[in-house]
Amino acid sequence: MMEIRIGLVGAGWMGKAHTNAFNNALMTFGPEAGKPVFEVVSDVSEQAAKNACEQLGFSRWTADWKDVVQDERVDMVDIATPNAFHYEVAKAALENGKHVYCEKPLTLSAEQSIELAELAKQKGVVNYVGYNNVMNPANAYIKDLVQSGKLGQIIGFFGTYAQDSLLDPSLPITWRHINKFSGSGALGDLGSHLLSVSQYILGNIESVNALSKTVIKQRPVSPGSTELADVENDDLIAILANYENGATGTISSSRIAAGRKNYLTYEIQGTEGTVHYSLERMNEVNVYFTSDNSADRGFRTVFLSPDHKGYSAFYPAAGIAIGYNDMKVIEAHELLSAVTNNTPYICDFEFGANIDQTVDAILESAAKQNWVQVKNKGGVTV
Repeated sequence: MMEIRIGLVGAGWMGKAHTNAFNNALMTFGPEAGKPVFEVVSDVSEQAAKNACEQLGFSRWTADWKDVVQDERVDMVDIATPNAFHYEVAKAALENGKHVYCEKPLTLSAEQSIELAELAKQKGVVNYVGYNNVMNPANAYIKDLVQSGKLGQIIGFFGTYAQDSLLDPSLPITWRHINKFSGSGALGDLGSHLLSVSQYILGNIESVNALSKTVIKQRPVSPGSTELADVENDDLIAILANYENGATGTISSSRIAAGRKNYLTYEIQGTEGTVHYSLERMNEVNVYFTSDNSADRGFRTVFLSPDHKGYSAFYPAAGIAIGYNDMKVIEAHELLSAVTNNTPYICDFEFGANIDQTVDAILESAAKQNWVQVKNKGGVTV
């Protein structure tokens, strides 16, 4: 069994999620894709690094991420830091010849993401961006429906990703509200997940027209503080989109949507059918075909089953629910398999750069309040 020695940069919640996903990938899919070995973990907080080392099963810890990317005993650098640090760590890891697993977004700018995608190609290493929703078996099924022609000519994509996690104005400001650390607000945090699913299924977006708004303009600097700091980015965003395949789209995202918890939902309409999906009902896909001529025709519910890519590793029968974290497990397995068996994978740095180019165009459009072309340089072919 091949061992893949992992160096983790960032010992917070996402670092723990990545480590658990690697463990569960081995347990769920078996050893064919290799065995993850947790070599070293780093964090700017020594205590966080020590705790992660003990709790997550790493052999060593360090407070300097450069120790990780330069370590000869590390095969893969796993980046689970806040957004602003992805570029520097990923570039250094690539320059040291490491495979790189970077949580989304790849960087805070399309230019930096394109640079990393080109560097990864030159180095010939596995390069993976953590757009875990792309690994949802439901989305693979929907992509197959679209590509098979069963929905006819695709007319439109209509989706939203909404949460109410930041609806309370008394919640203190964090790095997610500051552009130099996050890049954007609801768009980058939530909307980019929907963009990744949309572009995985339908291909590149060609042009956008966007409107953004910051509703809660100031937040406490710490819990209970009367001192306030400015929120720099979007609480909600609405986007009109033209796809390169001729479809149109409406895409929105909000982090202050009352009552919405993890509401990633979309509908794809074609001339011969429509498919609808909501992550809050993760294991169900609703499909309608115009060829169904019965008097009470309408949407039918398709439950995820072993026939859907990625599902069978978890359960042998249809209708047994997999969970949100299982998308990360499928992601970790795909990543390990790419390293061990040289298998193809979707969410490489080119894919990440593609999403970041769309995000840049959306931000430019919202600032200028007009249509903006997506540059799509070095984009992935889907």
